[in-house]
Amino acid sequence: MLSRKSKHLLLKILSMFSVVRGYNIPVIALAQYLSAIFILAPEKGALEIILDLNLFIIVLASSLTIASGYIINNFYDSKKDLINRPIKSQLDRLVSQKTKLQVYFTLNFLVFLIVFFISIRAVLFFSTYIFLIWFYSHKLKKQLIIGNLTASFLAVLPFFAILLYYKNLYPQIFAHATFLFLLLLIREMIKDLENIKGDIANDYQTIPVIYGESFSKKTITLLTLLTVIPVYFLVDIFEVGYMDIYFYISLIVLIFFLQKLWKSNSKPDYQLLHNILKLLVVSGVFCIILINPEVLIHGKRLLRL
Repeated sequence: MLSRKSKHLLLKILSMFSVVRGYNIPVIALAQYLSAIFILAPEKGALEIILDLNLFIIVLASSLTIASGYIINNFYDSKKDLINRPIKSQLDRLVSQKTKLQVYFTLNFLVFLIVFFISIRAVLFFSTYIFLIWFYSHKLKKQLIIGNLTASFLAVLPFFAILLYYKNLYPQIFAHATFLFLLLLIREMIKDLENIKGDIANDYQTIPVIYGESFSKKTITLLTLLTVIPVYFLVDIFEVGYMDIYFYISLIVLIFFLQKLWKSNSKPDYQLLHNILKLLVVSGVFCIILINPEVLIHGKRLLRL
């Protein structure tokens, strides 16, 4: 049996894990590595990329920055979350605001420390990234449209760190980024519909709050239709191997998503739509392997050597 003190410590650890959304960070790190192997540096061996120390530092710095971003976002959203996520908010509040800030500054200091060993350019990139996350959480998040665009941009920014490292500017990379950006932007707007009560109470200027749910649904519909453009380029113009299966399935899922969107009028409905988009994003990470499954076989052969 755990002592009372041990239970309290365990709850605090779980609370901090909830605050930094520890379940998301490994997925983002995996996405960075898979993007490097299959999209950004396909000419290199999988093992060479995995054992690249500088790449590891970039991925680690990205993970720490994202974790610190979740902390500062949670810090500023504490009142709103009491309304929108009461159960999660109770768990998050087991860690004091003071402790959250201490962990936030510690993580950012670690980022500066480790990227300093790569280059000044890396220091400038992550300094800008950290500042943008803070500025978004403190100011931009409450602004109409700008908040959604910034949140989506910040979500794809870790992949630009890998892009700058390999200095590859293939057109298909931007097509992948555009598709991901649109999915994340749609997801942000669904979250606005899901959290409308808390946004109204805390003076957040979101599209549902200002223009109503119907206008928000029309905007989401337009953005969903726009995903056809990057999908067309990825499937018909560029070479994505077997990953075209993922894009075809994504379009079918998005048709179902739109049908469900116009029938939705409650928080559980929007939570379902939110989870559908999250599933599309996460499955897209793992489906990157389909671009060239032989790379993994090649990597296994190298490991045996």
